Amino acid sequence: MKRSFDPSTLTLPNGHFIGRSYVSGAAALSVAAPSDGRILGDIAKADADTVDQAVETAQRALRTTGWANCAPRDRLRALHAWADLIEAEAETLAKLEAVCSTRPVGHVAVGDAKITATQIRFFAEFADKEGGDLAPTSAGQLGFVSHEPYGVVGAITPWNYPISMAGWKLAPALAAGNAVVLKPSEMTPFSTLFMAELAVRAGIPEGLINIVLGDGQTTGSAITGHPDIAKVSFTGSTRAGGAIMENIAKTGIKPMTLELGGKSPQIVFADADLDLVADCLARGVLPNAGQTCVAGTRLIVHRDVADELSQRLVQAFAQEQPAATWDDPAGFSPIISNQQLQRIDGIVQAAKAEGGEVLCGGAVFDRAGSFYQPTIITGVTDSNPAVTEEIFGPVVTFQTFDREEEALALGNHPTYGLCAGVYTRDLSRAVRVTKALEAGTVWVNRYGRSQDHILPTGGWKSSGLGKDLGREAFLANRRSKSVLIDL
Repeated sequence: MKRSFDPSTLTLPNGHFIGRSYVSGAAALSVAAPSDGRILGDIAKADADTVDQAVETAQRALRTTGWANCAPRDRLRALHAWADLIEAEAETLAKLEAVCSTRPVGHVAVGDAKITATQIRFFAEFADKEGGDLAPTSAGQLGFVSHEPYGVVGAITPWNYPISMAGWKLAPALAAGNAVVLKPSEMTPFSTLFMAELAVRAGIPEGLINIVLGDGQTTGSAITGHPDIAKVSFTGSTRAGGAIMENIAKTGIKPMTLELGGKSPQIVFADADLDLVADCLARGVLPNAGQTCVAGTRLIVHRDVADELSQRLVQAFAQEQPAATWDDPAGFSPIISNQQLQRIDGIVQAAKAEGGEVLCGGAVFDRAGSFYQPTIITGVTDSNPAVTEEIFGPVVTFQTFDREEEALALGNHPTYGLCAGVYTRDLSRAVRVTKALEAGTVWVNRYGRSQDHILPTGGWKSSGLGKDLGREAFLANRRSKSVLIDL
């Protein structure tokens, strides 16, 4: 199926989705297409009053529908029906996402939409399978721990994988019996709005999912600081995560899940399968033009295989050709905005000024839109900005080592600890290095998550707090209550 489309023919949803309908507001933020810079339209920015309306709607839905206390299998059925509709409407979702994002329409239609539906089904299964725990008390007592929903959960999602990230937040919160007020990125709002429409069509009671549009400073702050939002979940930059923590601390204590920035290493030992490695190294950074929190942008390669791998990567990087996200088959993705494009190029030029050598790329593509050439920089020290900064673009550093201890010293970043990759045929070394790496996730002889969603994800250090995905994400949307009864 050829999925290319004309963006000017697309009808875009507009307004905040509160309850089951769109609520208009004064146009405040322009949404642009990174593929060619065209302005697609303006969206409203939710202020504190609009967030209040969304929270009140969510609270009312919890009271009137009994979602938190209904038979858990009823929640499971509704979530499965929602997942089915997401798959059925994958083509529409793909267009709404591709038009303003960095995701190619074909990738969303056959990839992101299916993955999101699978995520929802995965968390739905916890609804009637996760209960409490019986405590080993004395014979004259009954002790147990019950798990209960928080109530209204606030969520903020990034622009790089809009519907997938919305699935990360909405599915476990709803399966656990909560309602959600979610703010998508102001740069990529449309597919998330349509997801909320589909949820109501699927039978999820209206008011349990409320989407408010806006920026972080106004709308995001109103969500994270709202007294009736009991828990916050955020995916985005470390800087924004710090601002959220500060706002929560000022306005009241509440739990939070923060999946933040990364500067992840991929460590290659001399005994690794180089065919596998070359493919994984490229796939660890080129998809979505490197605009992925887990992108493996620090290549740390044993000196014995460094020349061969660098040559292979230069060849693979040079083959990438940009294309608009509404073209199918897909090309190399754009950078989300011209501002981010200039930031990427600024870091690359600073890296060169401090001694870095560009093996390939290192410049903006000469065409319309915000496209940056896949770039490899070698000859860098640990203090080089290309090593210290999360670039969030198709830029990798290439460093070499001779000894395992040296590889670990290079691999453990002083600021970030989100993910890491290790390539070796030596099982003992793999286990040893995995234990020594300071990261929330380590992949061995692969790079990237599986699609079964059972393994939690989350960072160490400034890469975050708490976990998304896995059983841990479901439990993070419930709070425990200890009960002790004298019989």
